[in-house]
Amino acid sequence: MDSKEQIVKRSMEAKKIFLPHLSADPVIFGFDQNELKVLLIKTNYRKLWLLPGGYVGKNEDLDEAVVRILKDRAGITADVYLDEFGVFGKRNRSEHYFEDFDETLFHKQRFISIGYYALYNPSRFNLVPDEFSESCEWIYLSKLSEIELAMDHREIIEKALLTLREKISIKPIGYNLLPEKFTLSELQKLYEAILGKELNRGNFYRKIKNLGILNKLEEQRRGGAHKSPDLYSFDEEKYARALKNGLNSW
Repeated sequence: MDSKEQIVKRSMEAKKIFLPHLSADPVIFGFDQNELKVLLIKTNYRKLWLLPGGYVGKNEDLDEAVVRILKDRAGITADVYLDEFGVFGKRNRSEHYFEDFDETLFHKQRFISIGYYALYNPSRFNLVPDEFSESCEWIYLSKLSEIELAMDHREIIEKALLTLREKISIKPIGYNLLPEKFTLSELQKLYEAILGKELNRGNFYRKIKNLGILNKLEEQRRGGAHKSPDLYSFDEEKYARALKNGLNSW
C-alpha cells in the first residue's frame, strides 16, 4: 500500500473515530549542546516535515488526545508537562498539503488546531515514528530555515517559542530539559537558548537562587581545568507549586 492509499484508508477510519474540524499540534522542545531543538516528523507522503499532530477522538478530552497523539506519532510515553498556547484556524491551512485528494478526504476538511508546547530531555526516550512517517527527529531551531515545513507549522513553532519566552519569567523552566543534577552555568545556558540572548552571570545566579526552587547539593561537577562548580537539583514540591501557581506563589 503506497502513502496515498494509506491516507485514503485512514480517512475512512478517521470519520468514525475523530471529531471533525478539530486537531491538536504539540510543539515539543528539547535542549542539547546548549541549543533548543523541536520534535518533527517527516511523512511518507510529500516528504515534508510536520509537527507530530493529530485529531481528537469523539470520546476523548482534549488534553488526553494530545498525550495519545504523542504516543501514536512519536512513541513518547513518559509523563510530560503540556501547556496550551494558541489556536490556529486559517481557512486553507491544510488544503494545499492534501491537494492530490478530492474534497471527501477527512484530512482535507477545514481544521481548527489547538497548539500545545512541552519541554523534554531528548536523551530520555527513543523516538518511534508511526506508519505514516519515514522518520521522527529532533531538529535544532537554528536549522529550521533549511527545511521545508508543511501547512502553517512554522508559524505554530514560532508562536510556541514566543509563548515560552513570555512565560519564562512567571513559570519555572528546566525540570524536563536538564539532567537531574546540573550547574548554574548549565541552567543559564538553557535560559539563554530560550531567550535568544546572553545574560549577565551574576544577575542570573542571584535571581535564580531567589526563586527558591533549587536545592544546592553537597557535590561538585568534576573534571575540567577550572574550579569544580557546585551541583544543584530542583526542589520538586516547590517546582510543581510554581508551575501551577507562578514563581511568586509562596
